[in-house]
Amino acid sequence: MSTRKFDLAVPINPTDHSLGPSHAPITLVEYGDFECPNCKQAAPAVKLLLQRFTGRVRFIYRHFPLEEVHPHALQAALAAEVAAGQDKFWPMHDLLFDNQPHLKPPQLRRYAERLELDMVRYDADMADTVYLQRVREDIEGGSRSGVRATPTFFVNGVIADVSAGLQRLFDQVEAALRR
Repeated sequence: MSTRKFDLAVPINPTDHSLGPSHAPITLVEYGDFECPNCKQAAPAVKLLLQRFTGRVRFIYRHFPLEEVHPHALQAALAAEVAAGQDKFWPMHDLLFDNQPHLKPPQLRRYAERLELDMVRYDADMADTVYLQRVREDIEGGSRSGVRATPTFFVNGVIADVSAGLQRLFDQVEAALRR
């Protein structure tokens, strides 16, 4: 009897948003949604994991906005991509989770101003379909990888079961480091 494991369908690539060294023995990929309460809870846990395993884990964030339950998630993902275009993805990532109840377009614009983004470019980029295409590609790759809910994590390409809590993620990273 074997259980079906979903592998990461889209390999890590240079356009992914990443923290940690590219040569790290562990790559942790999260498919997340900025309006998802569980993703907000996971964000500080991921930071702790990166601190605990400094230099040994690379973290990749990919978008998986659950638009049917989170009406502002797609716009938040687009704002993060626009910020990424100005080298501010991670500051925007943190601002979006810190202000999760406030993700309407005027609020997203205020976060961009707070990060001192070029606002003419921000406004133009928010309307640009290039970033929408990128988010849709993340969603499609997540779906092909077996993502059904957020957050969904992959440790070295293998889906990680965190249904019993994020301690399981730490345990899986530790086990992968021992291998």
